[in-house]
Amino acid sequence: MANLTNPRIIWLKGTLFVALGLLASILLAVQLPDMRYVALLAIAVWAFCRAYYFAFYVIEHYVDSGFRFSGLLDFARYAFMGPTPDNRKCGEQCDAHRAAE
Repeated sequence: MANLTNPRIIWLKGTLFVALGLLASILLAVQLPDMRYVALLAIAVWAFCRAYYFAFYVIEHYVDSGFRFSGLLDFARYAFMGPTPDNRKCGEQCDAHRAAE
């Protein structure tokens, strides 16, 4: 599958994600109007957003600058098995990493 490169489509995709999240949250709040459930939903959404940020930004910028991935499964593989040539940055770092193996 080719990478998505059209800025308008990327914005549309992001907007649809926000709309879907809002719709699901509103439907849950209507079905379970107790503020405890709304608060727990907000905490869960916030926590998963922070975990996603950790996996896709913090690891690359603060832990392992050579780490590259294409999704959460690649991150899980990296977290449990360590870096592999498949999830390393191409270039000199890749060549040095392959030579060390």
